[in-house]
Amino acid sequence: MKKILIWGTGSIAKRIQLNGIQGEIIGYIETNPFGNLYQGKTVYGIECLPEEYDYIIVANSYTEQIYDICHKKTISMNKVIFLRGMKKQVGCSDMNVIKELLGEKNFRDYCGEYGLDEITFLQDDIDKYNKLNTRENFRIQKKYIWPILKEKYALAGSMNNYFWQDLWAAKYIIKSGVQNHFDIGSRLDGFIAHLLAAEIDVTMIDVREFPSEVEHLHTIVDDATNLHQIADGSIESISALCSLEHFGLGRYGDPIDPEACFKCFVNIQKKLKKGGRLYLSVPIGKERIEFNAHRVFYASTVAENFKTLCLEEFSCAADGQIEYNVELHKYDNDLHNGEYRYGLFRFRKD
Repeated sequence: MKKILIWGTGSIAKRIQLNGIQGEIIGYIETNPFGNLYQGKTVYGIECLPEEYDYIIVANSYTEQIYDICHKKTISMNKVIFLRGMKKQVGCSDMNVIKELLGEKNFRDYCGEYGLDEITFLQDDIDKYNKLNTRENFRIQKKYIWPILKEKYALAGSMNNYFWQDLWAAKYIIKSGVQNHFDIGSRLDGFIAHLLAAEIDVTMIDVREFPSEVEHLHTIVDDATNLHQIADGSIESISALCSLEHFGLGRYGDPIDPEACFKCFVNIQKKLKKGGRLYLSVPIGKERIEFNAHRVFYASTVAENFKTLCLEEFSCAADGQIEYNVELHKYDNDLHNGEYRYGLFRFRKD
């Protein structure tokens, strides 16, 4: 039985194991290890890989970064199977080995990722369909074939961290009965859509242009650091879900300012009226900046920077689940590479 190392400990790694890996998993690799064990196996850093292994399966969303690391560390690419994220098939090219190690479900996903439809289930399904079909207009014609390969074994949708944070905040806001809500940079196609469906008027501030107009949505294109567009003490309800951690890093065309998010923290408190509520989500864990993507905060840092407000709830979304009423310092040492933990903060202004 082949000895396998899996590069990653997040949702992708969990999924491929549930689908069935055909080999002995002897350990896991993390670019920046945050623990010694995972599922009872050793977690290795890139500087201390075991001497004896047959293949590495990269089950991680940072594929290009890992590809570069493999080259720098002279890891044999013939021993590395990249499951996703590359523009073309790289690493191990022995399809018999790949199929054997990944098992049927993972192999179909792999083929779908790299457009290898000629070696998938597709031709068998075409043959079966042609034998059964009696409708001329729905006869398969080669010029109209549109291969979809990645969904045969996919789950029925995704309940990821965004799903849980959007649902968490929307339920509170809708239940509160407010008719006018302000938002800074949250997801249009998730959280904002929930509020619009409840016919709540939403004023959304974002440094980026908005794609279209929709009923009940009012938009302000501006840097929301200072919130100068809004009068002090005027807001009853405001949210910022996975947005403020990006402020001042230039990622979205905003000016470079290391203090931008902290300035926004101060100004949100000024804009809230008495009894007003803030719904906030940011990555939490071991405090750091991962330039130019985002900041990761200690939960206590967030609480301290909103000290004029009362913290009613601190919960967390991670690994496709939600954990309610978490102790503030529980995840202070969490690196959680590639699968971030979102802190969900609900504040009230007394």
